[in-house]
Amino acid sequence: MIILPAIDIKDGNCVRLQKGVYSTAQKVADSPYETAKRFAAAGAEWMHMVDLDGAKDAKLINADLIADVAESSGLKVEVGGGIRSMEAVEYYLSRGIDRVILGSAAVKNPQLVIDAVRQYGERIAVGIDAKDGIVQAEGWLDDSRIHYIELAKRMEDVGVRTIIFTDINQDGMLAGPNLKQLDDLVHEVSCNIIASGGVAVLKDILNLSDLDIYGAISGKAIYSGTLDLKQAIEMTRKI
Repeated sequence: MIILPAIDIKDGNCVRLQKGVYSTAQKVADSPYETAKRFAAAGAEWMHMVDLDGAKDAKLINADLIADVAESSGLKVEVGGGIRSMEAVEYYLSRGIDRVILGSAAVKNPQLVIDAVRQYGERIAVGIDAKDGIVQAEGWLDDSRIHYIELAKRMEDVGVRTIIFTDINQDGMLAGPNLKQLDDLVHEVSCNIIASGGVAVLKDILNLSDLDIYGAISGKAIYSGTLDLKQAIEMTRKI
């Protein structure tokens, strides 16, 4: 299992939200560049980055900063937030981003997912963000009325190989991931599942590993110190 430390960008700053509520944004680091370097020094191979402004406004807003931070980090990077067109997908992939995450587009514009997967294959992932099992879109502000497993199956059917699943109720709360929903998801689709939301301590990493989860994203726990990134990475290499 891989650990993906997270950098979420809002107004050019590294922030974390609670349960996806933008008004709870809290700055957690002075520099995204230095943060990415610390992740690399701890042994990370991948980094997860999100343009929160882009997710809310449905367009690329912090894309130049994100691409620059990714390039300077030397890490493999996946990026989500505001990616609603092939032009946006191509922008990131042309700037050295390894994997682009389509979120709201999977609900609002599934043809974009189909076209992107057809052209870029496994470099396209889909982010499924759910609240009480129902997928949320547009920066978690829009209830899609689609169950998360139903959307995952649709994405699997069009060739998506990686799904990032977030339980919004757990996100930023340091309360542990939603193991029940993740277990159900792993058993319903053959995609690689990356867990996001609530990963707070080493026990959470072990629990996810037991579910045969492909990867785990952690943000607030790393910044607050409840999860030691280096220790977590070393542990996953021994599992």
